[in-house]
Amino acid sequence: MITIPRWLLLVLGALFSAYHVVLGIYSIGIPASPWPAAAALLLYAAATVMSLWPSRRIRMPDWLAAFDLAVSLVVPVLVTGQLDPAVDNGYATWYVAAVGTLMTIAAARRRLVTAWLGVIALAVQTVIWAGPLALGSLGVIGSIVWVAIAHMLTSALASAGRETRRYAQAEREAAAWQAAQDAHLFEGRMRLAHTNRVAAPMLRRIADLDGRLNDAQRAECRLLEATVRDEIRGRMLLTDAVRAEVQRARQRGIDVTLLDEGGIDDLDEAARDRVLSQLAEAIAGSTADRIIARTAAEGSPTAVTVVGLVEGGDSEAGLGDTDDLDVELWLEIPRA
Repeated sequence: MITIPRWLLLVLGALFSAYHVVLGIYSIGIPASPWPAAAALLLYAAATVMSLWPSRRIRMPDWLAAFDLAVSLVVPVLVTGQLDPAVDNGYATWYVAAVGTLMTIAAARRRLVTAWLGVIALAVQTVIWAGPLALGSLGVIGSIVWVAIAHMLTSALASAGRETRRYAQAEREAAAWQAAQDAHLFEGRMRLAHTNRVAAPMLRRIADLDGRLNDAQRAECRLLEATVRDEIRGRMLLTDAVRAEVQRARQRGIDVTLLDEGGIDDLDEAARDRVLSQLAEAIAGSTADRIIARTAAEGSPTAVTVVGLVEGGDSEAGLGDTDDLDVELWLEIPRA
């Protein structure tokens, strides 16, 4: 796509505006008095310089838009007050193209209401001063056309800018989604490889023994099954320290459940290590019959909640009925 430097547009606008000033100076002797025309030239030159002055903001400030509109109202009155509408004034009607140029600049700087008010006021003043036919002979219609073209181009560029920003946002979201999918795929492969390393020896032993296991081997299989389940449901709750303490807890006969529901995915590595170190310490120091560690919801000040349950002294229901269990441990590990 071909792009035009902004400075080149400013230079072209300045040269085009300067041309009207040259015409005004050249025809300064035609009006009955040159001083109102000179004042109009100064006002127009000041408004043009301020409107074309380089700025980081494309949209024209409110005060400058109001000043340009005031100039577009005052300049025609100053010039035509010293001209005879019944004769050919030649280049003395420079103000028509000058106002059209100034309002085109205003439209290009996203002041469309100001631009339209300026050329409409120019048309009304021309009709009052010289009649409707003067709209064509003095070039008022041409000024209106230039503002209309600037309006269409400005609207098209604004729409293109919005579409560009929308597509850029969509591209960033797609890239983030792809990165998340790649991360989940990599994590799944890593966990699958870890599970394979843990479970493969026991699976080969079961195959070699044709499924005939003694009590110790069955207990080992149950521990292995719980370890594999942790890799699936525990996700970010697992570190080497947490795995070791969970293994020791299960060897002591404690039923340990780890549930990661995504509540700590947004923590940085240092914060996650701190949280999981406290989790490992809580599991190591608990004497409960069942331990449940669960991540809290996103936005909660708590990162992980740890609950330790013990079987009541008069309970005969066993660990399967949580209504008959007493709380031995309740720990909320904060995010920060």
